Amino acid sequence: MLQKIVNHKVRIVCAISLVVLLTLIRAYEDDLFYDPFLNYFKADYYNLPLPKIDNFQLFLGLVFRYSLNAVISLGVIYALFKDFEAVKFASMLYLLFFVGFIMTFFFVLLYFGETHKMTLFTFEDF
Repeated sequence: MLQKIVNHKVRIVCAISLVVLLTLIRAYEDDLFYDPFLNYFKADYYNLPLPKIDNFQLFLGLVFRYSLNAVISLGVIYALFKDFEAVKFASMLYLLFFVGFIMTFFFVLLYFGETHKMTLFTFEDF
């Protein structure tokens, strides 16, 4: 019985630690990732032209950020539920959503950039 309680506490502490790590990534995103849209959308973006971007570097930054968040999130799922099938299912969903979001993001960026700025703002939160 005591071992069961200790196991649950370890799982909860592990999950909370991973959530804190996700929070730290969000707090330091300006320093960790290349994303010229972070500061752009914090300013008076509606009257400003889109910033100059390096599409390849932006793509790599988004892949790195998404991968880091996905791996930590999968760790939270495993820490709480200890179910590898749930982790496999969630990882497939993460991959599917990433491909859809990244394709849509760059399509909007390349073809509609200036005229549909608010759409870019929506995708920046993913």
